[in-house]
Amino acid sequence: MSDGFLPYGRQWIDDDDIAAVTACLTSDFLTTGPRVDAFEAAFAQAVSAPHALSCHSATAGLHLAYDALGLGPGDCAIVPALTFVATANAARYCGADVVIADVDPETGLMSPETLAEALQRSQGRARLIAPVHLAGVACDMPALSALAHDHGLSVVEDASHAVGSLDETGAPVGACPYSDAAVFSFHPVKTLACGEGGMVTTQNPEIADRVAHARSHGVVREPDRFERAEGATEPWWYEMQALGWNYRMPDINAALGLSQLNKLSRFAQRRRLLASVYDAALSELAPLVQSPAGRAGVDPCRHLYNVRIDFCAAGQSRADVMTALKDQGIGTQVHYIPVHHHPYYKALYGEQTLPGAERHYARTLSLPLYPAMSDDDPARVVSALKAVLGL
Repeated sequence: MSDGFLPYGRQWIDDDDIAAVTACLTSDFLTTGPRVDAFEAAFAQAVSAPHALSCHSATAGLHLAYDALGLGPGDCAIVPALTFVATANAARYCGADVVIADVDPETGLMSPETLAEALQRSQGRARLIAPVHLAGVACDMPALSALAHDHGLSVVEDASHAVGSLDETGAPVGACPYSDAAVFSFHPVKTLACGEGGMVTTQNPEIADRVAHARSHGVVREPDRFERAEGATEPWWYEMQALGWNYRMPDINAALGLSQLNKLSRFAQRRRLLASVYDAALSELAPLVQSPAGRAGVDPCRHLYNVRIDFCAAGQSRADVMTALKDQGIGTQVHYIPVHHHPYYKALYGEQTLPGAERHYARTLSLPLYPAMSDDDPARVVSALKAVLGL
């Protein structure tokens, strides 16, 4: 059992990760080099997608995916209330509006029912939906996709939490059988760490092509695509044919990501084991504390262990519980403040009441979960939580 402080999440860096980054630092390429290509190819294979395009963050990946699907002024993107603000913000970067969908109060996920209600509020302006696989639990993509396609909408999976998760068919999240694209995060607290980094996967070669060029200023360097024919004979020539951004992933980050990807199965197995240990230990705290909700048939690689606590019944505020746990060396976090609670979105769209999101938010607390935890650490966390709640 660890005696030190347990944060809610952290990276696991081994000597092979350090060696991979060191080798990159002493190579000829620190950016736009061979390690980026290798990481993309390996990730595409890992998630069974024909195309994987790296970028410097999942936020950038969402922006690139939305842009590739034509989201723009006059359109709306439908995003769930329970997500980090980047899911919504990327639509604003495109000049589009955001319709915030309610979520299932137990899972925190967009559901077909909450999507249908959000579609009514979109008044025919919706262009795409962005379901979020909160904590690594895959949404009901077949149902969400069917409803979206009935309304002519594109689908982008925010899979920032879901590296290593499996859907109802046993396929990895990111294969995109029910979506136009999926976007992943490699922030240090996620399953794979790049320092910062993101990946867009898709089955659509046109989306892949747009993302590939837009992440590098919209610049085209392939001579056979030049609009100025003479450029094909001029070795310095390049053309910016559409607006793009500097969203590239450096080789340094890709070197770390590729090394981490080699350990994905081990990381995922460890997270699943720790989650099962938590589940068993928390049973004695029911019904005041409940394990994270899942969905039947899916197999999440949990990024978060987001329990549900009835703070009112416990007679304690969430802030007091978090502070007391911190005093015992246990870090926690809340995922997430609902999008419609943020002042920016209140100013845009006014006060909104989304009962599923409010109920989920009122009870959620993320406990420590990361592969470097010991087998006994979940018991330590649960014991401390039991004492803090006076059970």
